[in-house]
Amino acid sequence: MSQLEIPAAPAPTSEQLDQIALLFKMLGEPMRLRILQAVCHAPRYVGEIVELTAATQPNVSKHLALLVSAGVLKRERDGQRVRYWLKNRLVTRLCEAVCASLEAQEDRLA
Repeated sequence: MSQLEIPAAPAPTSEQLDQIALLFKMLGEPMRLRILQAVCHAPRYVGEIVELTAATQPNVSKHLALLVSAGVLKRERDGQRVRYWLKNRLVTRLCEAVCASLEAQEDRLA
């Protein structure tokens, strides 16, 4: 079975489909992917995420709020700073699978 093949499972419910659509919507924005990349290996404070993504603090904060509300990230207040990390490692595995597929596609075209 290849990396992208998924074993047969029961059909998702309508609610599950809504949750899946929300996850893909969150992953459909390049800035949110940059943020996820910044926090995929370790929790990060907002300032660190701003630095790693080369974005403005208001822009990063807007996307962080969306990712938290969608259940992709968790956050914790530490004094006046806020730290973020992945709530579910599935997001990392999904991004890694897509990258591997793109690399394989590039290799076949080369």
